Amino acid sequence: MALHTNAAPNSSRIDWVDYAKGFCIIFVVMMHSVLGVEKYAGDTGWMNAIVTFARPFRMPDFFLISGLFLGFVIDRPWIRYFDRKVVHFAYFYVLWLAINFVIRSVGWVGEGQETTEILQHFVLSLVEPFGVLWFIYMLPVFFIITRLIKRIPWPVVLAAAAVLEILPVHTGSTIIDEFASRYVYFFAGYALAPAIFRLATWARENNAKALAYLGVWMVINGAFCFTAVPQSLVALFNANGLVPPVNMSAFPVISLVLGAAGAIAVVTLCAVLSQFKVAEFLRYLGSNSIVLYLAFFIPMVATRMILLRYAPFLDIGTISLIVTISAVIGPVILFEFTRFTGWGTFLFMRPKWAWIDKQSGSQSTKAALHPAE
Repeated sequence: MALHTNAAPNSSRIDWVDYAKGFCIIFVVMMHSVLGVEKYAGDTGWMNAIVTFARPFRMPDFFLISGLFLGFVIDRPWIRYFDRKVVHFAYFYVLWLAINFVIRSVGWVGEGQETTEILQHFVLSLVEPFGVLWFIYMLPVFFIITRLIKRIPWPVVLAAAAVLEILPVHTGSTIIDEFASRYVYFFAGYALAPAIFRLATWARENNAKALAYLGVWMVINGAFCFTAVPQSLVALFNANGLVPPVNMSAFPVISLVLGAAGAIAVVTLCAVLSQFKVAEFLRYLGSNSIVLYLAFFIPMVATRMILLRYAPFLDIGTISLIVTISAVIGPVILFEFTRFTGWGTFLFMRPKWAWIDKQSGSQSTKAALHPAE
């Protein structure tokens, strides 16, 4: 059993949780935007340092938050659980996979790919997560596995998941590799939720101490992120047919410690930020984080193409910043347009026909766009 009791937080939405999701989705979008610009420009810019610093905590905290409320719904009837935790994400994955392929097929056809090749690639993407959508694909896997093993003592599962993160699992399968790398954080969010909520409460009541921790964490995290792996260790990895870490922050054991410390840091920071109106935009982005995750690639690619072609006077870092801002704002505009006009609501809201738990579907048409309930 996990550490949960049946006592859920009083408010239907916990403000710092939305702040944390908003914080993390910005860094996820930033990573894809920056690395995409640098790939096509053939050069790196000043924003690369921010992406490097965020690498240890960017996805760990996202998965931690995704598992945070699972304890309150994991005992639902199987059909409702499966509907909300599998069918829900499957709908958005397949829909946005199709949108991705329609947009990208223009370029692929221009490169000489046949229609049959593109269709085969689409079918393959149903079993091997496609591009940036891998997160949406992995969440149902985590939800189902956690439901199946919920009777195993949580320390055993957490320890096993930690070992998987430490092991150099590089099979080439996104499902296997990402499960090994990320499940420990998702399960920690589920199993240690009460402790995480207590941490957030402590941070809100002890701002000075919380900020002191954040200062120490930033120094340590940065030191590992910007320290290269010694060549002797790189040679050792290569000699054993393993992929060398990109820097010391990705080194076995260190990556787990930094991932956990970074997740704690994000929770602490966002608990503090949630007290100030100046960071209110993070709440909005967090409460609609899946909207951003699904749609950011469209404005990202469009802005990148325009700036790299028509704004050669801008440096790579500035272009990356503009692309990031566009990739964050673009989905928000599209989402608000669908809400205001009622057109295209299926893009971000699962229609009733896509529900298998019809009773639940008839009661709510807003089916949890968020990775955590």
